[in-house]
Formats: sequence, C-alpha cells, structure tokens
Amino acid sequence: MTSEAFAPFQHLAAQLLKHLPPDHHDGSHDLAHIHRVWVNAQRIQRAEGGDLEVLLAATVLHDCVAVEKNSPLRGQASSLSADKAASILTAMGWPAPRVVQVAHAVKTHSYSAGFEPQSLEARILQDSDRLDAIGALGIARCFYVSGRMGSALYDFANPVAQGREYQDGRYAIEHFHTKLLKLASGFQTVEGARLAAIRHARLEAYLADFMDEIGAASAD
Repeated sequence: MTSEAFAPFQHLAAQLLKHLPPDHHDGSHDLAHIHRVWVNAQRIQRAEGGDLEVLLAATVLHDCVAVEKNSPLRGQASSLSADKAASILTAMGWPAPRVVQVAHAVKTHSYSAGFEPQSLEARILQDSDRLDAIGALGIARCFYVSGRMGSALYDFANPVAQGREYQDGRYAIEHFHTKLLKLASGFQTVEGARLAAIRHARLEAYLADFMDEIGAASAD
C-alpha cells in the first residue's frame, strides 16, 4: 500500500494522498519525489528536531497544485499549493495554528519563489526538497526535465558557453551552472547543509566527467 511508505503517519498520508493532482507523467514531481523528500525530512528532523506530523503533511502537499517548469505560473506554484493545503487540512478539522504551520512550510519550500522560511519545519522542508535537486538524483531529474522540454544535452559548437550567457532552456548541462551548483550554499539547517555538501561534490564530479567525455575543458 502506497501510504505505508510514509510511516509512522500512514493513516494521515492515505488521507492526504487522495488530494494530489492526477498523474501528469512528470517523473520529477511524482509520488517517488514526495517520498524522497519525506526520507530527507525525517533524516534532517532526527538531527534538528521539529514537529514530524507537520512535516509529513507539508511534504505530501508541497506540490499539490501541479505547475509545469515552463509555465508563467511557475513562480506562484508554492503559494497555490499552500492555499490548497490549508483548505484540505481545515476541511479535515486540523486546528488553525497547525494549518498555518503547514501552509507556511509549503509556501516557502520553493527555490524560485523567494519566500523566507521562518519556522524550523519550513526550513527542514525547503532543505529536504532542495536535496532532491542535487547529487545523483538532481542529475537524473535535470536531464529528465530537459528531455521533456525538448532541450539538447549540450551546445556542440560551444559546450562551455564561452562568450555568452548560459542557456539552460536549450542545453541541459548548462542548468548545472544556472541552478544546481548554486543550491548547496542556500541550505537552512546544519544537517541539511552537511548532506548538501556531499551531493554537491557528486554534481561537480559528474560535470567534470561529462566535459572530459565530450572532449571539452570545464568552464570552471
């Protein structure tokens, strides 16, 4: 049963999973992604503390409004999800203060939205979601999303983007420079930052290997 993967809050997870959008074939924001964020959140919570039930609700609902990466509404995705999460939990009878806790964590989890997480749970959720964007999984998601958007792997004529801005909308590997390699410096918790440093090293090693294999010098 799917909800069993969200122990020790299987019952709550089963209630919340029913409210997620239908499968839009986005393998970068599917149920597996939600579960990975939950695993990350538990790992950070064990070191940092925080309300695990609030974290479970925020994790399951953090992408409850589906918005494509190239949509003009992308910057509003976390706010839209926060509003929907608040409505869901209110209808379930959650106390207003705890609804606010979850909604704040959902609203502030996004890298691109630019909201500052104020609570421990919000900081943990942001770190947990960002961890899934770097390291081996971040690499896989980068190329997966780029493929869905029709991007090339790299610029054959200018693979290191010499003399121009990076164009990650056209070339997948350039997303490393525009976003992925910047993520590790923005973590909110000590444990999240420690885990991010490990995954950041994997990004750097992969990029160096990639450039070596295509016969290009690294831009760095």
